[in-house]
Amino acid sequence: MTEPGFFVVLEGPEGAGKSTLATALAARMRDHGLEPVLVREPGGTRAGELARQALLDPDHPVGPVAELFFYLAARAELVGQVIRPALAAGQVVLSDRFSLSTEAYQIAGRGLDRDLVQVANTAATGGLRPDLTLVIDLAPEIGRARQVQAGKRLDRLDQESLDFHRKVATYYLAARGGDVQHLVQHLDGTLSPSQLLDAAWSALSSARAAIFGPGSVR
Repeated sequence: MTEPGFFVVLEGPEGAGKSTLATALAARMRDHGLEPVLVREPGGTRAGELARQALLDPDHPVGPVAELFFYLAARAELVGQVIRPALAAGQVVLSDRFSLSTEAYQIAGRGLDRDLVQVANTAATGGLRPDLTLVIDLAPEIGRARQVQAGKRLDRLDQESLDFHRKVATYYLAARGGDVQHLVQHLDGTLSPSQLLDAAWSALSSARAAIFGPGSVR
C-alpha cells in the first residue's frame, strides 16, 4: 500500500524569498532521499502558464473578479493534473503559493467578498488543503527594496501600491492553521537564505518526522 504523500506550501508577500527557498528545500529533500514535485502558482500546466502570463503582464490590466477566476482556473488544473496524482502516489509536493495567496491578495488586497473567495477557492481545490503552510513574513518595503536591488522587472502585482502590499502582508501575519493536520508556521523573512532554509526544514521535521526527521532517509 502506497504511503500518503505530503503537501507543503510556501506563502508570503512579494520579495519574501519563496522561490529561492523552494529551490533550496527541494535540493535538501533530494539529499534526504526524496524526489519532491515542485510547482508554482499560477503555473505548472499549459492553462496555468497561460493564466500566469495574462495575470502578471504589466501592460494589460485585469479586473479584480476576472483576476480571481484566472487564479482559480489555473489552480483547478494544477490540483487535478499534478498535485492530487502526486500525493496519491505518495510523493512530497512543494508549491510556491496556493489558496492562502488568493485570500491575501483578493480579499485583503483587492477587497473582494470573503465568502465569494473562500467558496470559489474550495471549488477550485476540491477541498484540498496543505499539510503544512510555511508563511515567510516580511515588510513590503524590504521586499520591494530586494526586488530593486536584484534588478527584477516588476510585474503587474509588483507594481501595485505600497498600501496594497501592506494589506497583503498584514493578512499573512494573521494567518493561522485550522487544526493539527493543516499546520501554518511563520518564518522570519529577514533571515539569511541559509538560516531560512534551516528554519523551514526544522518546521518540516516537526510536522512530519517520519519523512523529514533524522533517520528517515528513503
